[in-house]
Amino acid sequence: MSESGVTAGKAGKAGKARKNRSTPVWARKSTLVMLIALLALAAFGTTTQTWMTATLDPNQVGQAAATQSAIQVQGSKAATTVTALALVALAGGLAAAIAGRIARWIITAIIVLASAGVVTAAATVLADPLSAAQGTIAGATGISGSQAHVELTPFPVLAVVAGCLLALAALLILPASRYWKTRTKYDAPGAAGTAAAAGPVDEIDSWDRLSRGEDPT
Repeated sequence: MSESGVTAGKAGKAGKARKNRSTPVWARKSTLVMLIALLALAAFGTTTQTWMTATLDPNQVGQAAATQSAIQVQGSKAATTVTALALVALAGGLAAAIAGRIARWIITAIIVLASAGVVTAAATVLADPLSAAQGTIAGATGISGSQAHVELTPFPVLAVVAGCLLALAALLILPASRYWKTRTKYDAPGAAGTAAAAGPVDEIDSWDRLSRGEDPT
């Protein structure tokens, strides 16, 4: 390899190193997208667990209580919207990695609203667990409006925490995106031309340049 080639390689590595040092850890695209995905999956994961256990009043439900004295209510039953909103936030976080500047504003708003919905739904269960359990109780016993003693598990609280952190992580997209480099087929025409001039253009190179909106002729 010629001396000029070695020098160019060292310059490229130095440029990448400077870029990595200048970008804070919290603002790196991979870090932020992974954080949003993990928080969305955490909120979704809570709905697969038991949010509450309802112990029925045998004097009210009669024979039904003999086999259904204690009913476990999953988060997906107690707060059905949390599951869907967590998936919306997950999709939004992944989309933010490839979105443009205007689209990132829209995606951020969607994730924040989805996070607010997760927090609201979980907080509603915490505020009135018996009402949240009525659907499952009615399905198990065939009796609606039953009185029961409801014991909550930690998972509704974890859903609230995950929703709050998810909203904060989404708001970081806007300041962090200033460090992100958006590449399109029109970016860096000079670099593309230099790469093409470095060697002979074959049929594959021609198709690649056409896909970038260039004229290989």
